[in-house]
Amino acid sequence: MALDTQGILAAVTIAMYVPFLLVSAMLVSKYGIRRGDGWILLLVFCLIRVLGGALLIAAEEVTPVNTSLYIGGYALEASGLSPLLLCTLGLLHSIFQTPDGFQRYNRQFRLLEILGMVALILTIIGISNASSSGSDSSANTMRRAGVILFVALYAILVGVCLFLWTQVHSVMRYRKQLLKAISIALPFLAVRTIYSVLSTFSSSTFVTTGATQVNTSDLAKFNMFTGEWQIYLVMDMLMEYAIVIVYSVAGLVLHLNQDYKTPEYNQDEYPLSRPQS
Repeated sequence: MALDTQGILAAVTIAMYVPFLLVSAMLVSKYGIRRGDGWILLLVFCLIRVLGGALLIAAEEVTPVNTSLYIGGYALEASGLSPLLLCTLGLLHSIFQTPDGFQRYNRQFRLLEILGMVALILTIIGISNASSSGSDSSANTMRRAGVILFVALYAILVGVCLFLWTQVHSVMRYRKQLLKAISIALPFLAVRTIYSVLSTFSSSTFVTTGATQVNTSDLAKFNMFTGEWQIYLVMDMLMEYAIVIVYSVAGLVLHLNQDYKTPEYNQDEYPLSRPQS
């Protein structure tokens, strides 16, 4: 059975992320779990993209139509923004670490992680309920609430990044380079976040199989599943891929562990690295 446009894009997605699935696994191994929360979430994101693509291809190949495969594939596709945002959050948090590995602002960053997880849960539940019951106002509300929380989290990430730039003279050597990489990725992440908003608000229902109803919304072309595939390719797939490339290259090239191996450091030089009282 020949794949349609969505199936082809799903196949391309698998081809794009299988190599980075291996790269992100290497980064987790390189930096460890405790110091590499951001890298772990990069691995999770790559895994989600590979699994989501596989489910969508399987959904088109299996006969009779298995709606569960579509729901699973689309749910993974729609929820992919969460691990990207949380990955960025984890990398920003690592910039506050001291040369001995002490982490600052743990409580604040944990609260932001909870915000991202709540947004993800609302999105997944909204998708699941809308897919099983058709036009469900409560499910639609949850999807939209989830994406609004994603926007809020992105705004907070920008604020944290700007704060770090005001203190850049106090950031450890390789953390400065990581901050540059995050700053490069943020515009791509902004486009991806905007696309999620436009896609979520483009329809009051969540389509799981070939659309039988016409979407007359002004935002119809931005719908992730029934809109124009060219927009999806540019604002979703390419934006995500650019972010993954930036973070992967930063993780591979930068010697971030060297910031922990400084035998002596001046706390006046690195005030961001002082343990909290």
